[in-house]
Order: sequence, then structure tokens, then C-alpha cells
Amino acid sequence: MQPKKIVLGVIGADVHAVGNKILDYAFTSAGFEVINLGVMVSQEEFIAASIEAAADVIVVSSLYGHGELDCRGLRQKCDESGLSGIPMIVGGNLVVGKQQFNEVEKRFLDMGFDRVFPPGTSPETAIEAIREILKMPEADSFT
Repeated sequence: MQPKKIVLGVIGADVHAVGNKILDYAFTSAGFEVINLGVMVSQEEFIAASIEAAADVIVVSSLYGHGELDCRGLRQKCDESGLSGIPMIVGGNLVVGKQQFNEVEKRFLDMGFDRVFPPGTSPETAIEAIREILKMPEADSFT
């Protein structure tokens, strides 16, 4: 059985690379094939890589607080590019200032994301969410 493919990247002008590397390692260790686009990734780069790789899910990370702006319109662009319905997950410090996470989560769900995670979410939580979204059997461990 072929591993499920994740396109991973840090969106916009964000250059925070450590979390990206941790997620890459965790997803790879969990058996996923990871196409890691690194930092400063545009929406168009996420879409092009997802099409090229025939990705199963897009994972967007943002830590510099402008994720809400950077992610607007991504679902529509995916749909228009032939990636209609591709699962999208986003996490990190997504907005500027202190805001209630449930309000932030609702805005991102309304933008078409399937799951939204706050700062400090463990990679295991994201892995569980991806497995659930892709209707994969549960794994015994993440290592």
C-alpha cells in the first residue's frame, strides 16, 4: 500500500523553520510521504506541489501571526485548480494579538480548512487528525 502524501509548508512571508522540520520528521516517522516545501510558501506553491504529487492532504503552518491573511482564498484556489475537496489542515500562531481560539478556529473552518490547531499542538494530535480525515486505520505508535 502506498503511503498517503502530505504537502507541508509554512505559508506567506513566515520564516519559522523549526516547527516545520519537527512536523516533517513526525509525519515521516508515522508513515506518511511528506513533500516539504519549507518556509515562505505561497498559496500557488502549495497548489502546484499538491497537484504534482497527487497529495492526499495539505498541511499549512504559520507562526508569525499573519496566517489568517495568508490563508484567505486558498480553498477556492484549490477547488479552481482541480483539488476540490482536498483536506486542508492549518496550525500555529495564526492571528495577530490575543484572540479566543474558538473564534480563530471558526474563521479558518469558514475559510474551508478541515482542522485548525492552536500554537503548541503536538505532532501526534495532527497525525491523529490526518488519519481520521483520510479514514486510515489507527497506528499503534507514532515512532
